[in-house]
Amino acid sequence: MTGTPEITIHHHGVERHPLIVIDDFWPDPEALREDAASLRMGSIGPHYPGVRATVPPRLADTMRRRIAPLLAEHFGLDPAPAISEAYYSLVTTAPADLAPIQRLPHFDGVERRRIAVLLFLGHGDQGGTAFYRQRATGYESVDGTRLDRFRATLDADVRTHGLPDAAYIAGDTPMYERIAVQPAVFNRALVYAGNTLHCAYLPPEVVLSADPLAGRLTLNLFLFDD
Repeated sequence: MTGTPEITIHHHGVERHPLIVIDDFWPDPEALREDAASLRMGSIGPHYPGVRATVPPRLADTMRRRIAPLLAEHFGLDPAPAISEAYYSLVTTAPADLAPIQRLPHFDGVERRRIAVLLFLGHGDQGGTAFYRQRATGYESVDGTRLDRFRATLDADVRTHGLPDAAYIAGDTPMYERIAVQPAVFNRALVYAGNTLHCAYLPPEVVLSADPLAGRLTLNLFLFDD
């Protein structure tokens, strides 16, 4: 069992989007690790560089209710959005095998009521999560009004600079500026707007393993009901 959760609020970049950091988030994180290890993980979609397994709905909803007051206070979302997806996630893709889309910052969707929750469940050096600004536009988030320009700018940037090398992003690039990074700490949860540009921070020393008890394991909730 862990201690009382400790909550810190950050506002990063020019757009000042809130980022909620909750240390000692879950009362029994080792039980979550054991649950993940008991499940069959597989590839879900083309974007995540690893394997996933679905989190039990009751567990996911308990976590949603736990953060609901914070969503109301810091994001103005009351009631809290519903859970659209919930996974245990394990990064397993070697840098050399990354698809082009996995070498770039991304956003989960353009909607205002889209929230991401990421809980770090790995021990040891796990990297973290980084947030980015598209240099040419200055965008740190992408909503419906920005989507076309964001895509056109990305296409132009790729023509100018070429695709990124096959590696996980570890800092600034010709196309993106890193504006914040939150280190991965065991049982630390991050809560942030899903339309902000972000990606995993995975320096070379992070161990990528297919064993959930040895690798870079997280629990991810995606909240959205628009």
